[in-house]
Formats: sequence, C-alpha cells, structure tokens
Amino acid sequence: MAIKYTSKYESPWASPETLHTLNTGDWRYQRPITKVNKCSHCATCYIYCPVGCIKDMGAYYAADMGNCKGCGICAGVCPTNVIMMIREGRED
Repeated sequence: MAIKYTSKYESPWASPETLHTLNTGDWRYQRPITKVNKCSHCATCYIYCPVGCIKDMGAYYAADMGNCKGCGICAGVCPTNVIMMIREGRED
C-alpha cells in the first residue's frame, strides 16, 4: 500500500516565503563595500554571489544589505579588488 502525500510546497522543508522576502542581513558580522568609482562593471560578483543579492546599479554592482550574509565571496572573486569586507558596525 503506497501512501500519497501532497503539499502545496515544492519540498517538505520549503516554506511559503521565498528567500528574498525574508530580511536575512542581520546574520552577518561583516559587509561588502564597493568602491563605486573603480568598479569595472564586469559582473563577476553578481555571478558568484550564492544568495543572489548583488544588484546592478548601472555603472557598478553593490550588495543588497537586506539579504547579504557577509560571506565575502564577492570580494574574493572581484578581479579588480574594488569590493572590500569591513566589520559590521564600522562606518567606512
């Protein structure tokens, strides 16, 4: 006898909210800062961000602080080193 279970969610662990409707930026201890005048607009940070919180600001890319977890991947992959990570709470 097979038991059939149906759910309106795509998996047992899924919730009705999507990732970008939750403000998850409070989890981080560091945040990315982009030197906007030196950004080459290559989109490498946009491609590698695991959360997808990098936004195209026209002439540069910047992280959405509401969703950024502070992992630092964007700073690590930036070929021009214009993204730096600073400790949360600092004003730079």
